[in-house]
Amino acid sequence: MTTDSTAAVFGTEQVRRARYAIAAVFAVHGAVTGSFATRVPWIQDHAGLSAGQLGIALAFPAIGASLAMPLAGAISHRFGARTALRGLLMLWTLALILPSMAPSLLTLCAALLVYGASAGMSDVAMNALGVEVENRLNKSIMSGLHGMWSVGALVGSAAGTVAAHLGADARLHHVIAALVLTALGLIACRQVLDLHSEPDAEAPPRFTLPPRSALIIGAVGFCAVFAEGASLDWSAVYLRDVLDSSAGLAAASTTAFALTMAVARIAGDRVVDRFGAVRTVRTGGVLATVGGVLVVTAPNMVLALCGFGLMGLGIAVVVPLAFAAAGRSGSNPSRAIAGVATITYTSGLIAPSAIGSLAEATSLVVSFGLVSVLAFGLVLGAGVLRAGDRKVSSSDAGVPGAAPAEPRP
Repeated sequence: MTTDSTAAVFGTEQVRRARYAIAAVFAVHGAVTGSFATRVPWIQDHAGLSAGQLGIALAFPAIGASLAMPLAGAISHRFGARTALRGLLMLWTLALILPSMAPSLLTLCAALLVYGASAGMSDVAMNALGVEVENRLNKSIMSGLHGMWSVGALVGSAAGTVAAHLGADARLHHVIAALVLTALGLIACRQVLDLHSEPDAEAPPRFTLPPRSALIIGAVGFCAVFAEGASLDWSAVYLRDVLDSSAGLAAASTTAFALTMAVARIAGDRVVDRFGAVRTVRTGGVLATVGGVLVVTAPNMVLALCGFGLMGLGIAVVVPLAFAAAGRSGSNPSRAIAGVATITYTSGLIAPSAIGSLAEATSLVVSFGLVSVLAFGLVLGAGVLRAGDRKVSSSDAGVPGAAPAEPRP
């Protein structure tokens, strides 16, 4: 990402304010996602789409994000981190208006392409700034920041649920939500760190393949996001179809899983500071694997719910630590973060359909057996997140205090 040649100018109080500001940015980003997700049925009816057509349209956010995320580094380099984040976050919050306005499949695909592109670029920018704040505070914060994203998503989805229950037009709902979230995002961005590239620093390329380090780190993130996507989208179906649970209790499993992840992420920074990134992810991988095995062997709903809860607990901090590791893995943090983000977005895109296809060919039990295998991949691959351990990274870089010893390009 862009960085500042005079890191010492940021006082302790200024960095602390920046931490709260970037946490608010994460919450705003998550609230947009939650606001959109709850109105997908309305958008489907408004555009007159079949289930298959809706599935095609919902692939476009990930496509847009994957195409646009490499641009975030170049934008930050040119305009500075704060200005870039302000513009990209505003683009993202206002993009919420577009999908509900689309009257057809073609226009909805175009709207979701822009929606996903703005989501991905702002995602890279805010994660890169989060890593910089973590460096200067000399304490882990990335898990908590992603926890705030989950909190924002829950708040956005709760507001969307109320709007849907009242029968509100999604166009009006999303215009109001977009304006409110845009205002909150702009206020939060006023306090984030204002980092700039060195005058003679070479601009990062607009489009480039992820570095090898990002591919390796991203593989670990892939396993976690696959388990997350499978559990969020299929846990209710699993309980209903495999264990004959009632529709109400089955649906509650999705909310319980999301809450477990949010709470674990908020509390995760203390665990990472105490035990380090590698041990935390390895232990989380064990918990997620045990949870997956419990799901596929559970004779009743209670044990299956416990299994999903363990999976949520085990994978909660993996993605935040993957971003942290990417941000410290080389000379171009934004490029590495964009690479990891692209891989995790792709995992989130293919997980639900992969689970469904495998279930159709075999069974849901076999599908979640695959999830358990991927969860065990966290145990095997945890070592590649060593760069996400703040203490190890600081020691390797020769950093005695909160700020990096040398500017990051």
